[in-house]
Amino acid sequence: MRKRWISRLSFLTLALLLMAALAACNPGQAPEQGQGGGEQEKPFHIGVIPSQNQGDMQKAMNKLAQILEQKLGRDVEIKVYSDYNGVVEAMSYGHIDMAFFGPLTYVIAHEKSGAEAIITQLVDGKPYYYSYLIAHKDSPWNSLDDVVKHSKEIRLAFGDVNSTSGSLIPGLVLKKKGVFVDQNNHQFKSVVYTGNHDATALAVQNKQADVGAIDSAIFNVLKKEGKIDADAFKVIWQSEPLFQYPWAVKKGTSPEMIKKLQDAFVGIKDPEILNAFGASGFTTCSDKDYEAVRKAAKEAGRL
Repeated sequence: MRKRWISRLSFLTLALLLMAALAACNPGQAPEQGQGGGEQEKPFHIGVIPSQNQGDMQKAMNKLAQILEQKLGRDVEIKVYSDYNGVVEAMSYGHIDMAFFGPLTYVIAHEKSGAEAIITQLVDGKPYYYSYLIAHKDSPWNSLDDVVKHSKEIRLAFGDVNSTSGSLIPGLVLKKKGVFVDQNNHQFKSVVYTGNHDATALAVQNKQADVGAIDSAIFNVLKKEGKIDADAFKVIWQSEPLFQYPWAVKKGTSPEMIKKLQDAFVGIKDPEILNAFGASGFTTCSDKDYEAVRKAAKEAGRL
């Protein structure tokens, strides 16, 4: 009897030790969001392309972060990246949860990492903008035909190589005209990439470039805010309408989080935030809205 009792006691002790070990590995139910230890405690990271001067963008992004923190109930950190490709890579490697992309960088990120567009901006109430070719008002060139005809006399300025309106669309148009393939293969006097839209505008204003490719909405904001001389320019070419820049979330983002983000952005009325994007407001969007840009990217060999 004593041996049987000891055997039962040993079995009970072993069972209790096993239960304790399991409890240590899995101490109760996983905490709900916002109750400590869960995903809700981690900052929500957002990456933003440098559509304007980084310092100016960051001020507006700090205000945007405060609004999103109130709506999401968690810390929000927004970083303005130095170039377009940096945001794509950050999304690809899981360093950010959401990103503000140009249309071209979005379709690349969607291809590489499954990023999903959920929000875009409105300009004058519409989710469209244009690629412009601009010239100084004193320039003898007044049209795309003039640019093609006199290409050997023209110093051409693009923005970032990954910009839709500052590179992809105007570059594709000039390629079809037979005067441009890439920075090392073209019929222009020179071709430079300034890195962003405000630098392109200043290059044309200061006559360091003869013709520049630029985002129409950002161009209008730069004039409105007095960052460039509004009277120093003329628009000599305008593209077909382009669907506006998207805000995209990483693959696997929950429908609940997407709804919270969409509601938060649609409700933004702060002029400093809107002006940073040349926007009059925000609205919802989806991946299918960027099919035209995806087609252009494939045509240009970017996808």
